[in-house]
Amino acid sequence: MQAHKEKWLLLMILTLIWGSSFILIKKSLEHFNPFEVGALRILISSVLLMPIAIKHLKTFPVKKLKWVIVVALCGNFFPMFLFPLAETRISSSIAGIINSMLPIFVIIIGPLLWGITSTKRQMIGVGISFLGACILMLASKTEGGKIEIVPILLLLLATVFYAINVTTVKMKLTTIPSKVLSGYVFSVVLFFPSLLTLVFSGFFRDFNADANFWTGLGFVSLLSVFGTGLAMMLNYRLVNISSPLFSSSVTLLMPIVAVGWGIIDGESLNAVQVAGAVLIVSGLIFLRAKA
Repeated sequence: MQAHKEKWLLLMILTLIWGSSFILIKKSLEHFNPFEVGALRILISSVLLMPIAIKHLKTFPVKKLKWVIVVALCGNFFPMFLFPLAETRISSSIAGIINSMLPIFVIIIGPLLWGITSTKRQMIGVGISFLGACILMLASKTEGGKIEIVPILLLLLATVFYAINVTTVKMKLTTIPSKVLSGYVFSVVLFFPSLLTLVFSGFFRDFNADANFWTGLGFVSLLSVFGTGLAMMLNYRLVNISSPLFSSSVTLLMPIVAVGWGIIDGESLNAVQVAGAVLIVSGLIFLRAKA
């Protein structure tokens, strides 16, 4: 397949998969705590990708180990816990909208880490979307009227980590095939940290294989197989054949899927939250548009 067609196909597939991951996190949290959700998600993906890692273990890029670790931690480990922690206090729809700010942080991180220059138009777009995020933050309140700033800050931090991941893969790891890189990241780097996290989260201490457990495991397994294992392979491939900014464009479309699932599940957005979301998306569209 031609690279141009392939990158658009990958973009659409990732939009559907990752856009659905927020509601799966929400459903998983009905059965497990945030640390169990994150650890199980990584651990299941590690087991699934282990045959690939073992097959290519002899060709592991030792000289690039530090970059593989950076990608593992920033692109997978930290965000896997930050999103469930945030979704204990805000809706999956809001989580999807905040995650759409990834291109903004790609534009910010690029110059800071790799000397990638940004245009004036891109910086204006960043400002518009940042204003939208502030409005969304102020409009996200609990039933008691308390503004939910902390969970949104957690989501913004996770998005910063994703931006570091995207730019690092593009600048340092494009020579490694996407499925092999996924195997290294999950099975070589993250298997034991996720297992230890699962132990300390109390998962084995409170283990009870009842109907609630198996239902929760079903949601986490869907999240792991599609939202993590398969999606990361597709994402690494997309980064390899496109620019960091294009590959991060998936987050522009993900909120549509995330909000759609949220509405089906009974979530709602107030008028001010909708206004904030519109500003975020408008800023993203503006920074991509040609002058």
